[in-house]
Amino acid sequence: HGAGSIGFQNFRHHANDVGESFHHRQHGADAATRQVAVADASYTRSLLDAGLTKCARKFSEEATELVIAAVERDKKAMTLESADVLYHLLVVLHAGGVGLSDVMDELARRTGQSGLQEKAARAKPAATS
Repeated sequence: HGAGSIGFQNFRHHANDVGESFHHRQHGADAATRQVAVADASYTRSLLDAGLTKCARKFSEEATELVIAAVERDKKAMTLESADVLYHLLVVLHAGGVGLSDVMDELARRTGQSGLQEKAARAKPAATS
């Protein structure tokens, strides 16, 4: 099935299910991210010490690897790379001072809007001359 056959509302429903699952764990996830971040001599600590830009670049690298796995339709690689993307997303959020709960609140806010409505709400007004 192509992406179009899924339907955005159906996707939103599944994303909401995921969001609710995360919502129940969000405070624990935020605490776990903070705990990992303060661990001495950890990979996470080395990323955070290198700064937000380094964390963001690493996230981008992992996201690119996920895209390649998806294009190649390699489910095993997609699973592995998705785990890396999620991990590095948490690191970026932490480095940027954004809690997972903030992201989950934003997802909850978007629930019930169509994708077009949500996109229109984010659109910047056109410049006038």
